[in-house]
This record gives sequence, structure tokens and C-alpha cells, in this order.
Amino acid sequence: MARGNTRQRIQDVALELFAEQGYEKTSLREIAERLDVTKAALYYHFKTKEDILIGIFEDLTRPMDELIEWAREQPRTLETKRETLRRYQVALLAAAPLFRFMQENQATVRELSVGLTFKERVLALTELLQEPDFTIEQKVRCVSAVSTLHAGTFFVQHLEGDPEDKQEAVLGVALDLIDQAHEGR
Repeated sequence: MARGNTRQRIQDVALELFAEQGYEKTSLREIAERLDVTKAALYYHFKTKEDILIGIFEDLTRPMDELIEWAREQPRTLETKRETLRRYQVALLAAAPLFRFMQENQATVRELSVGLTFKERVLALTELLQEPDFTIEQKVRCVSAVSTLHAGTFFVQHLEGDPEDKQEAVLGVALDLIDQAHEGR
């Protein structure tokens, strides 16, 4: 198996175990056992659990970094901001296992370097949705649009209905918030 595929397998299994047992309660030995490899083989790719988590985080948040870069290069129009939200929802859904882990292990994530960098990314994204002269209410609407997408990724799954319809509704609410923030501009 190619090295890249081995790293990916390790990350996938580690994320499963982190979600099942919690980050703190998962050992490198357990990850190696689930993979049916030696601990030494695991160490070849990752020295610590945090190294595994950082690798997972970097792989799954790369689309978010690309989105922020894309949005910075676009004209600051309402349509750009709406497209930013659409693309962010796609990135969130693709990285749902990581975000579920982060939601369920908030205290641990806050202690790790990945927690801060995720917060910085979200702040950068919300700033791209705002204008410097916005009132506090308009800024809250922009932040709430991003929060709606986050909540929609995790909590809407418990509502009855077609998954695609639910995600479409979440995006609709987020877009409404952005539209309201930009009314009269």
C-alpha cells in the first residue's frame, strides 16, 4: 500500500476511535491494533496522537483555506458572499466527521493547536462576509449565517425529512441572513 494511503487509513481509523471513545481515551496502541499494524509502523507515519489529529485537520480544512483565499480575491459583492456560504456548506459537509469530533471534544480541541487555527479560519470567513461600516446587527447576521451552516451540519440530521431538503433549508436560512445584513446597500 502506498505511503499516502497508509497515512489516510491511519487518520480515518484514528478519527473513528476519537469519535467513539474521545480523544483523551484513545491510545496510539489502540489505533495500531484497529489497523492491525505494530505501534512502530504507526510511529513511522505519526509520532503522537496530536500529529495524527493535525494531519486530519489539515487534510479536511484545506478546502476551507482555499475558500478563504478565493473569497479574498473576489469583488466584495452580495453574490460573492452568497457563493462563499454555498461553498462553505460543501466544505463543512465534506469534513463532517472532523467537525463532529470537534463538537464532541471541545475541551480537548481548545487545548490543541488545531482549535485555535480553526477559530482563526472561522473568524476570517465571517469577516469576509461583513463590510467595515456594518452595524452590530448586520455583523451579527453575518456571523449567524456561518453559525447556521455549522448548526445545520450537526443538528438538522435529527429532524425528519430528506437529507438534501434539510441541507437546502439550512443554506436558505444562511443566505436569508446574509441578504438581510446587506439590505439597503
